[in-house]
Order: sequence, then C-alpha cells, then structure tokens
Amino acid sequence: MSRAFVKEDTGESLEDLPDRPVSEHRNLVTPDGLAAIEAEVERLSSAYAEAQTSADRAALQKVARDLRYWSQRQASAELMSAPIDTGTVQFGSRVTLLRSDGRRVAYRIVGEDEADPAKGSISYVSPLARALIGKAEGDTVPMGATEAEIERIA
Repeated sequence: MSRAFVKEDTGESLEDLPDRPVSEHRNLVTPDGLAAIEAEVERLSSAYAEAQTSADRAALQKVARDLRYWSQRQASAELMSAPIDTGTVQFGSRVTLLRSDGRRVAYRIVGEDEADPAKGSISYVSPLARALIGKAEGDTVPMGATEAEIERIA
C-alpha cells in the first residue's frame, strides 16, 4: 500500500481544545476553596511557562485551557464566611445525617469546584445540599430513594 494513503497517528491533536464548561451558578467558595483555586492558578501558570520553554504544543494547549478555566473561576469567586448561626443549614455548614438504614454520614456544603463527596463535601447546588439548606436539626430530607434525619449542624 502506498504511504500516501496511510495517515500517521502521532497520538496528539494540535487542534484547539474546547474550553472547559463553566457553571451558570454563582461561584461561592469557602476560604479553603479560594486558596485551592489560587494554588491551581499558580501551578498552571508555572506549567504554562514550562510548556512554552519546551515548545510542547500539546501540553501548552491543555495547560492554557485549564489556566483559562481556573483564572475565570478565581475572578468570579465569591468568598463566603463560615456560618455564624448553626440553627439552620447554610453554605459552609457541616451536617450530620442519620440515614433510614441507621448509618450516619456527614457532609460540608461547599462550592462546586471544591466538592468531593467521597471526602465529605458536597456542592451547594447538589440535590442533597439544596434539600438541606434552610433545614434544622430533627428535620428530614430526601436522600436518594429514602430519607435522612438531620442530627447535627456545625
């Protein structure tokens, strides 16, 4: 077969990468969340400079895309102070829930970029957080196919 009909695949595309989607919700952040965003912008700025120096076009495009995203998130961040009133669930609250199967779970309500349910933090726009916000200890909220009771708000 003639080489004219064979396309070499180098494994990298030099087309512009599409921008990462940005949420339409307000960019509420905790102090820890803002610090993490600032650290990511700093890390990506260094990586961008390294990619420029090495003339690695694929890395440059990927880092540039991520740097645009995190720079936008940093610019739109709305720092929220820790809740003063622990009588109701608010942004920043740590909520302990008693599930209908007897298990206890605790979540902190945080911004979208800092949410990590496996580590005990959920986004304020998640269905569970939306159900929790404004509720008090003893209230029940839907949690999946069952319900959970709010045991503690901190």
